[in-house]
Parts: sequence; structure tokens; C-alpha cells
Amino acid sequence: MQNAGEVAIVGVGNTNYGDDYRRRDESRTARGLAATAFRRALEDSGLAPSEIDGVVFSHAPGGVKPDSTFFADLGISPAWVQPPQLDDVLSVASEALAAGKCTTVAVLYASEQRSARLRYGGANTGSKMYASYYYYHPWGFSSQGAHWALLFKRHQLLYGSTEEQLGAIAVTLRRHALANNDAVMKTPLTLEDYLAAHYVCRPLRLFDYCIVNDGGVALILRRADRARDLRQAPVLIAGSASVCVQADSAQLRPLVMDLQQEAIRASANACFANAGLSRSDVGHMQIYDAFSINIPIALEGIGFCKPGEGLTFVQDGRIGIEGELPCNTSGGMLSEAYMHGWNHMLEAVRQLRGQAGSRQVRGLAVSMYTFFSSEMVKSMLFRRAE
Repeated sequence: MQNAGEVAIVGVGNTNYGDDYRRRDESRTARGLAATAFRRALEDSGLAPSEIDGVVFSHAPGGVKPDSTFFADLGISPAWVQPPQLDDVLSVASEALAAGKCTTVAVLYASEQRSARLRYGGANTGSKMYASYYYYHPWGFSSQGAHWALLFKRHQLLYGSTEEQLGAIAVTLRRHALANNDAVMKTPLTLEDYLAAHYVCRPLRLFDYCIVNDGGVALILRRADRARDLRQAPVLIAGSASVCVQADSAQLRPLVMDLQQEAIRASANACFANAGLSRSDVGHMQIYDAFSINIPIALEGIGFCKPGEGLTFVQDGRIGIEGELPCNTSGGMLSEAYMHGWNHMLEAVRQLRGQAGSRQVRGLAVSMYTFFSSEMVKSMLFRRAE
């Protein structure tokens, strides 16, 4: 991302994931969820609807499509509108702000995936959206969990990591969710509970998988020089970098055999360079945890621990609120909500503002978000404005 540090997040909002989960509603729409999140972000920012002159949507299954009727419902008349983007949505918005195409951008994500009974795999998966090798049944894969199970098995064979060690992640993130009023999962989880749960794709158990829920998320962005004197202290997008994994990705070599370490390292290093920050500046991590194993693999790739030591690193409260490197402090996608990573960015903003309540990380100045899949790695750094 160009113009690092020149764009600020000035408003955030989300639906209550837990309430939406407990009240499955087949009439619920992504538009309604997005509208709720937007209005909450607008209230959070203190801005008027007339000040929103740019909109970009994050792609999501069953997500929102931009049209004038939806904008009228929100009370906005954006001059710059982008169709749904799959990756680097914040970079697209930031570049539009830097180019003067707009002054204030609303970034929206929403999905009614649970109420619509969307299946991420399985026998009924046949839409074009999921027509990829992830779900190519002759290979024995009917969902993405299969290749993450392979990755964990590879880690076990290489380094002797155990299922008990992996269970510490689900237990820790559930503890974080208990301190989050919006989280879906509100029942305490012990390591004994984790080990007693059934395998979904061995060696991954039920609590190693993210939840599937309805919800909406909104962020409001402005150029940093226009973000002063608003209702909230601005949080800067300090840096961003993405790496596409192409060679042999369809054969899963980078992910399963190499544990995606090269791409994670390259993305993180480029992000640090872009932001003018270093690993030692990071006091808080938000890691895309569609599966629990993502967290130790990301920590190894970024360099917070040596290869093979990720599952040792996450033991004994080290990634807890008071730990050496707090991770996924709102509960992550394992226990807060599966919003394709957007809830992770909201948590980073709230932590940097000092608004996370009983899960607040003390003295925090820099937060990092990392996403990785079999084909893409993305890293972002956020920091408090001076």
C-alpha cells in the first residue's frame, strides 16, 4: 500500500454477532446487517451521513451489492463507489483517498451466511464461488478443513507438536470471547472439553474450526490530516503488504509441505518496511483463524518464534490478554465471529483506542493483522496517531 500512515480509521461499527446467532432468521439480509453496522460506525465517528462520499464493499458470500436504493436507505450520496472487492479493500479505499477521489470512505462487509444455511464444503457445495480445488471431491477434499488438517499433521511429524498444545489456542480465545459482549460463544471451554470434542477432519477437532454466523462490519476512513478533532482518536493504517502464492499452490506444496513460511515472512517484512516499524514494536496480534493452527503458523512465519516452536509459544498464557503477545483478543473467528477477518480489524482499532474494556492490552501502540490462505498472505499494521 502506498501512502502508509496517511489514512486513518475514524469510525467502526458491527452488529451483535451473538444476538444474531441465537436468533437465526431466514428473512435476514446482508443489506440490513450492513446498514446496522454502518449506522453504528457513523455514530462512533461523529460524522454526518452527508460527509460520506466514498463507499467500497468487501466481497462476502451473499454479500451486499451497491445500488442507489441502498445508499438512499443509508442517507448517503457517494461520488466514488467500488464494486465488491475480495482482497486489499482497505488499500483500495486508501488509494482513492490519497488520489482525491473522495474525502471520507465507508468500508462495508456483511453476510447472512448462517441464516441462509451456506455450506463451506460438503456434498451440496457446487456454486461457482466454491468451484476450486478446495472442494474437488475426487481428491478427497470436501472442505478447506482437509488441507489445514494436513498442515497440522505435517507440523506434528516435523516438530512433534501435539493436539493438547493446539487445544490451548481454542481455550485461550474462548476466554477472550467471554469478555466480549458481542461474541457468539459465551460458554467457558477447558482443555478437557476440547479433547473430548469429536474430530471433524483428524487431527482437527470441532473447536479448531471457526464458527459460521450472520453479521455486518463497517469502518470509516479519512486522510490522516482530516482526521483530527473528531469524536474518536484516529488509528492510522501504518503499513500493508500482500504476497500471492502461485507456484505449486494447486498442489498444496507451499501450504502443506512448506507451511507457507516463505510467503508469510515476505509479507510481514514488506509490511514492516512500508510502515517504518519492526517486529519488536508489535504489542498485539490479530491473526485470521479460520482454523486454530493458523495462529502458530503465522507466529512462526512472522518471526515471533522459531520454525516449529509456534505451538510451544502459545502455551501458558503467552497469547492471553496479559501475555507476552496477546492474540485475537476479542475471541477471534473461533469464538467471536466469522466475518472473513473484518472483526479482527475492528478489534485492533478498539485496542489502540483503549476501548476494549476488560480485555484491554495495556500500553498498546501498534497492532498487526495477518491473513493467510493457500494462495495469499496479507499483513497490515495499525498504530495510534501521534
